[in-house]
This record gives sequence, C-alpha cells and structure tokens, in this order.
Amino acid sequence: MGKWQTGDQLKELTISLCEYASVTGSEEEIGIMEFVDYQLRRLSYFKQNKGHLKTHYTADGRKYVSALVKSRKKTKKTLIIMGHLDVVDVEDYGEWKHLAFRPREFTEQMTAGKDHLPEDVRHDLENGNWLFGRGVMDMKAGIALCMRMIEKAGEGAFDGNILMLAVPDEEVNSTGMREAAGKLLELADTHDLDYKMAWNTEPVFSGYPGDEHLYVYRGSLGKVLPGFYCYGEEAHVAEPFSGLNGNFMASYLNNALELNPDFTEKEGVQKTPPPTSLIQKDLKTDYSTQIPHTAVVLFNLLFMKKQMKDVTDELLVLASETAEQIAKAYSEREKAFAQVHGYEPEKKKIRILTYEELWHHAVKHHGLEEVKRQVSFIQANESQLDDREITIHTVHHIAGFCKDLAPMIVLFYTPPFYPAVESAGHPLVNKVVEKVMEEADAVQNREVLDYPYFPGLSDLSYLQLPDTKRSLDTMLKNMPLWEVTYDLPLQAMEKLSVPVMNFGPFGRGAHSWTERLEMTYSFHELPAIMEVGIHEVFK
Repeated sequence: MGKWQTGDQLKELTISLCEYASVTGSEEEIGIMEFVDYQLRRLSYFKQNKGHLKTHYTADGRKYVSALVKSRKKTKKTLIIMGHLDVVDVEDYGEWKHLAFRPREFTEQMTAGKDHLPEDVRHDLENGNWLFGRGVMDMKAGIALCMRMIEKAGEGAFDGNILMLAVPDEEVNSTGMREAAGKLLELADTHDLDYKMAWNTEPVFSGYPGDEHLYVYRGSLGKVLPGFYCYGEEAHVAEPFSGLNGNFMASYLNNALELNPDFTEKEGVQKTPPPTSLIQKDLKTDYSTQIPHTAVVLFNLLFMKKQMKDVTDELLVLASETAEQIAKAYSEREKAFAQVHGYEPEKKKIRILTYEELWHHAVKHHGLEEVKRQVSFIQANESQLDDREITIHTVHHIAGFCKDLAPMIVLFYTPPFYPAVESAGHPLVNKVVEKVMEEADAVQNREVLDYPYFPGLSDLSYLQLPDTKRSLDTMLKNMPLWEVTYDLPLQAMEKLSVPVMNFGPFGRGAHSWTERLEMTYSFHELPAIMEVGIHEVFK
C-alpha cells in the first residue's frame, strides 16, 4: 500500500497540509513548500531520480516545488497537475482563530456549538461528512490529490509523464505561477517534455446556495483592477462651490460602475459577476477644514473574451458620461445656492485622462528626470504598502505635477492581472472532460455540469496568452507598477499555450470561517475519477 492511496490517507495528508498556517506572505507559506518537498522526497521514485524533484525560489525569496515523474514508456507526452499552497488570513474566525488551522479539532468545536450556527452549516455538520478549517477546500485537498497522483505515477500507473507544480501567492499576486511559467519552459527543454494539458485541482465552487452539482471547467475567468483617480479643486468647507470635492466625484463613479450589468459577459449558461468596488476613499492624510479634493475608487472587473483595449475604451466612455453627470449635479446644486447670493455659476469641465496621458503631460512640463525621480522616491519609501496602495500614491504624486489639468478623472490599473483562458474548443480537453463527466456519473449520483470558465480565478491564467500584445499595452501602459514591481511572463505564456481544465474537490464557504470540504467525494471518489481522466490524456 502506498502513502496516500486510500481515502483515509488522503484525509490525513490534507490535515497535515492544513496545519501549516500558510497565509500569503507568511513564513509558513515557505515552510509548507519544504514539507511538500520532504514528503515527496521520501517516495522511492525520487530516491532514484533526485533531479526530478526541485524546489525553486521566486525573486522575493519564496519557494515553489516541481515534481516530475517520467513514464516507464518512453514518451514526451506530459500532463501538468497543479495547485497553490497559500491561503487567506483567518481574522474572520474570531474567537476560534486558534483552531482555524487544525481541521480535526475545529470540526469538533463546530459540532459542539452547531445550535448557534447558520442552518446550512448545521446541516453539513449533522451529516458528519464534512471537514472544516482554513484551506481544506481552497486548496490543500487539491494539492494532496496531486501528491497522490505523483505517487501513483512513480509506480508506473500512467503511459505519460506527470509534472506536479505547487506554488505560493495565488491569493494575492500569483507571484509563484508568474515565475513558474518560464521554469516550465526550462523543464520542458531539460527533460524533453511536450505539455499536452494542464489540470488544475482548484475546488468546485457552488453556483448558488445549496447547489450540489459538480462542475468541470475548461478555462479560467480573467480579472483586471481598474481605478479612477479623482482630482477636484481645493476649497474651504465654508466655500464649497469654489472647489470640487473628490469624494463627490468618486461617489458618482462608484454608482456608475458598481454592479453594472453592461460590464458583464455571458458564455453559454455562464455569466461573469458584475464589477464591484474594492476601494473608495479620499486621499487626505489628516483632519482639516479643507474639502478632500482628491479621491480614488478601485474595482474588481471579471471578463471572458473581451480584450483589454475594449475594456479600456468602455471604462473611458463610462468616465466621460459620469463626468457629465457630476458637472450637471454640481451645477444644479450651485444654482440653488446662487439664487440667494445673486451670482451666475460657471459650469464645471472635468477632463478624462488615462495614466499614460497624465504621465506624458507631467514629463512635458517638468522633465523626464524629475518625474522619474519623484516616482522612484515614492516607490522606494512606500515599499511597505501593497501594490494597490503604491499605485494609488504614484498616480496621486504624478497628478500633483498636473494641477493645470484639474478637475480631472484619471483611469489607471493596478496589479494583479489575470488573463482569461479557455480551451473549450480543444479536442484533447473535450475528450478528457467527457471522460471525467462519464466516470463521475458512474461513481456518484450528482450531476456534473460543464462550464467554460472557473469562476474563482486561478493560476491557469498564466499558461496561455489569448490577448494581443497591442491590446494588452492599452492596459499595461496605464499600470504604474508595470515592469517596476510587477510584470507578466508574456513570452513564456505565449510559447507555452497549454490547453487547460480545472476539476477538483467539492466544498463550500471558501474564504469564510465556515470553509469546509465534503469528504466522501473528495477523498474516496474523486481520486478514481482523476485517474481515469489522466489515462485519457495519454491515449
């Protein structure tokens, strides 16, 4: 018997992985990679082929693991199986935070206090078939499944090569996968590999509350983070109509884009969630009786087939229309005030700019060296902030060179960027998906639905480059941190062009304190289904 071949063994491996508090950016995010490397190194295959198991370093000192098992049958055909080992934080667990990374004990605690829990959680606890804790669903069980398949491959189970990739930082910037893309090309050259497909083991996400369906995905949604910087005009609070409040401007932009159905896409039965605001704030650093004349809004925008040029054009149109609404509302309110004081107000004209245009204006009037010096100073002295905040501060300081353009709205982008990828038309992916669905129907009684895109975002995004470089440039040139602290392996992505799919464990409540994994399917049924799918890859 192997180390991870039974359902109980797979459960214990998952629990061991979950006991690492591998929150993105933490020491244990590094430690868990060392644990995975240690466990795989004990397999007989890697004792005999030490060079096939590697721990790699990212530029910021984190680690990721690649584990290659070559088939006993000489072949170039290779399947990538993959997942991430970082998790989101556990602040939402409150008084139970100390148990969040101990699934066995936390499940017992939840069971003891089930009478005070939401009905759907209580139902799953009473079922007795669910394991609770941070990372059980997203996505330590998926990594455990990959480790099982690597062990199986080492025993000669498959007629093709299996390459496992375990990466950090998927929950924030996908640093691990962005750096691993180039490494995949290097491994292909070193070991003479032909990547036929990449199988991500991210979990199944419910389509709605109480959804019991399983889902197989032939791609992964794209994500971009557009922001609008609002630069109004300074004024004392006693003279508000001598200025323009940045918060007033930002509130209109938030209202215009928040949950706007015009910025959704539909593919078959699947539709992207509408955009939603992640940040809305003014940029005053202390209290005063000056109105906050600068503010910012930042949005999460998901997409399927849209190119970045189209997204940028649509956002600029929305900003222009919103600027007219701001000016109209401002004028109407000032007229009501002016009637008492007997003056004729002037209509506000709000400029719409991209960050690239703002940059060029600053350089034209202040010189390239001075603008670059200021930006370098900001980025060096505020490195403790995350990429979103550094981006906002950069735009804010560049706008300070361009007061003559105020009032203005500036469109910019922040990291991370996830390209949308899909392989719905690829014959091998279609064949594997059909086989997986057929096998899933045979071993359990839940319906399996076939969707074009994984909805939760994933590292699959960096295995293809579906957009054109010219279209991407309209976004990248408006991303202040592009090629400063953030980049994409564009050449590697284009060269890889690996067909993708996602099929993994079943759970509920990802990123919440009720995160849980359904055990019978995930530990006992899914492994056999995945094996059948892998065999289909190599037929």
